[in-house]
Amino acid sequence: MNDRIIEFDPLIEGVLIKRYKRFLADIQLDTGEIVTAHCANTGPMKGLLNHGSKVRLSLSSSPKRKLPYTWEQVRAIDKNNQEVWVGINTLFANKLVKKVIENHLLTEKIGEIEKIKSEVPYGKDKKSRIDFLLTPKSSNPDNRNVYVEVKNTTWIKENVALFPDTETKRGQKHLVELKELIPESKSVLIPCITRKDANFFAPGDEADPLYGRLFRESLSAGMILIPCCFEFHIDHVSWNGIKPLKLD
Repeated sequence: MNDRIIEFDPLIEGVLIKRYKRFLADIQLDTGEIVTAHCANTGPMKGLLNHGSKVRLSLSSSPKRKLPYTWEQVRAIDKNNQEVWVGINTLFANKLVKKVIENHLLTEKIGEIEKIKSEVPYGKDKKSRIDFLLTPKSSNPDNRNVYVEVKNTTWIKENVALFPDTETKRGQKHLVELKELIPESKSVLIPCITRKDANFFAPGDEADPLYGRLFRESLSAGMILIPCCFEFHIDHVSWNGIKPLKLD
């Protein structure tokens, strides 16, 4: 499977010196120049923050940007000693999932969709924002609105992609709120697996046991899980299919 979902200008390659202050990464470009790039992923990025790892950056021409470079990808080595590029820009995950929905690749799971709205207030006192609110087409036999929460997923053990990779109060809250939407609406959790070497998805119980418990409760209540997997390249991202859930 090699369906191109998004194409972009070729990224700039270098090696990681260090990530610090959560949002910053010093990187030595292949030209020898050392630059500081914005890191949109503030999590621990388990298994990926290795000094000397190959990385890829995008470059913005916007004069408003304090840091023109953004860290987009990092190279990892899979269990077969093969190269795997991992997408670490959490802001990119929603773009990928939106493309997948627009390309009708999730129709079997969620039905035909008429409209996609982003960042819609929901939950208790409308203090949370759902990543996507989907309105079904009139031809869709299930006319309930679809609430979609996206989770950028970079951590892998063996061939199982895991989310979260650290305790996440915000993620716990999202699961509770998704559960509360059922059955009046459809609740969908989409782990956006930004590496090709995942064959399964599971909750990161080791990193956040409470998240794991809430995840199982929400599934039992009717939450729909769609682990979407992608393959990252220097100038595009390809669709790598929906991965099955693997629970102990």
